[in-house]
Amino acid sequence: MPAPSVLLGAVAYDPKVVTIWEGFRAWLRGRGLAFDFVLYSHYERQVEDLVAGRIDAAWNSPLAWLRAQRLAAAGGGAVSALTMRDTDRDLTSVVVVRADSPVRRVEDLAGMVVATGAVDSPQATLIPLGHLAAAGVQVDVRRFDVGVGLHGDHIGGEREAARALAAGEVDAACMIDANHLLFVQEGTLPPEGTRIVAQTGRYDHCNMTVREPTSDGVRLFGTLLRGMSYADPQVRPLLDLEGLTAWEDGRTTGYAALAEAVDASGFYAADGRVTASDYRP
Repeated sequence: MPAPSVLLGAVAYDPKVVTIWEGFRAWLRGRGLAFDFVLYSHYERQVEDLVAGRIDAAWNSPLAWLRAQRLAAAGGGAVSALTMRDTDRDLTSVVVVRADSPVRRVEDLAGMVVATGAVDSPQATLIPLGHLAAAGVQVDVRRFDVGVGLHGDHIGGEREAARALAAGEVDAACMIDANHLLFVQEGTLPPEGTRIVAQTGRYDHCNMTVREPTSDGVRLFGTLLRGMSYADPQVRPLLDLEGLTAWEDGRTTGYAALAEAVDASGFYAADGRVTASDYRP
């Protein structure tokens, strides 16, 4: 009888993706799962292949999760969130100004220039701009389209937005809260040189999206992922590269803010079609 199998799709947003999934493949195969992976240059094709059944699982961004849901539902099917990283839960984005800025409240940003990440970045564009819009604040957006198609996993656009803020080229910049800290630590933003004037509600990030959650291969895949231990010297370096200490059950309650931003901006249609006019992954 053949071993349970899973073919995973992952987006190659960084060379470390190859290292991560080659390492996980060896570990998973050693525990009875016939596992392999294919790499994609952007999330849109990965989502389409998952829904079409060409892959069994997709390591999806939150934006890719929303599109997978919509595409599957339009075809009479469904997808599920199998697992997610412990670090994918309860994140926030921030709108940051320079410490010497006259801006004190989010309302003070009205009419000002706000830098964002790429057009498809949930954390540095869609969610924070949706937050400003919900507050009734209209701004002039200066977008940094670096790594378009990677859904913000490539933080180059976010970093360029921070650089523009530090250089005084914009009045504010949007970024995920963890990257605000990172940009200060690495020197992109000066220490004690910025202030947070707005912070979004909590949301979730990536999840392992699957089409057939009850298949033998997918069930074993989920069990093995959740069983990975940070104390295991074989997987600990891989977990560090992937930015987690444990895989947890997937949940879908943390995507409402992104779904609202997607609908408000017209990024995806209700049936999963890409409808953003200036998005070319």
